[in-house]
Amino acid sequence: MQTARFYIGQIVRHRVFPFRGVIFDVDPSFDNTEEWYQSIPEDVRPRKDQPFYHLLAENAETEYVAYVSEQNLVADETGAPVRHPQVGKLFVGPVDGAYRLKNENHN
Repeated sequence: MQTARFYIGQIVRHRVFPFRGVIFDVDPSFDNTEEWYQSIPEDVRPRKDQPFYHLLAENAETEYVAYVSEQNLVADETGAPVRHPQVGKLFVGPVDGAYRLKNENHN
């Protein structure tokens, strides 16, 4: 099992598709339904043995929650805030291009 390259509060973007978001949780390996996994076209289906990230995501039209493999993410270097309505409930910031969990959300 590999160590996660990205961290909670980091702003990332998808390597291929036009969306970005802030990470709010990390699974060390795939932890979603087999139905979800099989719904991904086989030619772009990611490996299961890598970290998967839960994102408060946005694209040009809407905000949503995304589940993305590490191989499909890159750091977002724009410094722009994420407009997802739940960001303010979990995080403060962004500061220096990342969000920080609010104290009440720390484990």
